[in-house]
Amino acid sequence: MAGVSSPYGAIAYGCWRFAGTPVAEARTKLETALECGMKLIDTADIYGYGGGGDSGSGFGDAEELLGRVLAEAPGLRDRMTLATKGGILPPVPYDSSATYLRGAAEDSMRRLGVEHIDLYQIHRPDLLAHPESVASVLDELVSSGKVGAVGVSNHSVSQTAALMAFMDTPLATTQPEFSPLAGGPLADGLLDHAMAHRIVPLAWSPLAGGRLGSPDPADERAVAVTEVCDRIAEEQSVGRTAVVLAWVMRHPAGCVPIVGSQQPERIRDCARAVEVVLTRDEWYEILVAARGEPMP
Repeated sequence: MAGVSSPYGAIAYGCWRFAGTPVAEARTKLETALECGMKLIDTADIYGYGGGGDSGSGFGDAEELLGRVLAEAPGLRDRMTLATKGGILPPVPYDSSATYLRGAAEDSMRRLGVEHIDLYQIHRPDLLAHPESVASVLDELVSSGKVGAVGVSNHSVSQTAALMAFMDTPLATTQPEFSPLAGGPLADGLLDHAMAHRIVPLAWSPLAGGRLGSPDPADERAVAVTEVCDRIAEEQSVGRTAVVLAWVMRHPAGCVPIVGSQQPERIRDCARAVEVVLTRDEWYEILVAARGEPMP
């Protein structure tokens, strides 16, 4: 299996595109993900928001839909690690003030129909919120029993370190964009910082926003990556998606890719990433293809 073991499983299921479907379809997707070993179910209060200049245009819809699924099939709750995020408030756009975060966490629990969130994450950094204030709310949520663990999303290394300096609770996760075509965490110190502090990286958009699923012929980097991945996929009798996810998982930080496929069969295809064995040469071959230049 690629990567290292994680308390959140090898692959997570994300609910960014979860809203707007009937409860029965949403339940099928969720059950498929859990059956495939995707223990961590990741959502956010902003998921479902469709714009419109205020926070009422679909804000909270993904959480509410997930809550309806859990109400219909309560046994699913015990099979998952439930994660959500807060801190984006259209059209502000970010608010991590103590008052807002407390209310956001409570609102998420209400929409989800739960009294405990396993992992609560700050969705994006609020540049006007002092990290000491944010840390105090996160510590409070954990000490109250409302939240089991806390993490950050889209935070730089320095922003994460500043928050950690004021926290009593260990930071459990960090959620960067990471894929062969979005390799910033490899160079900006984020994955190194995660390893040094035993923080689990949860990689969003591991398929590069679809660029590695159906690459544009003009997208030379995407085409180069898919050619390498397709060759490996054929050799190991899996799909290209599985190889790309395995590349993310292969890093020693123990990255957990978050997949958001909406078709059960595609969810199963993603789950086969745990079967892929990438050699050191193959991993670097994909990286070189993604960079479009040899390694220094």
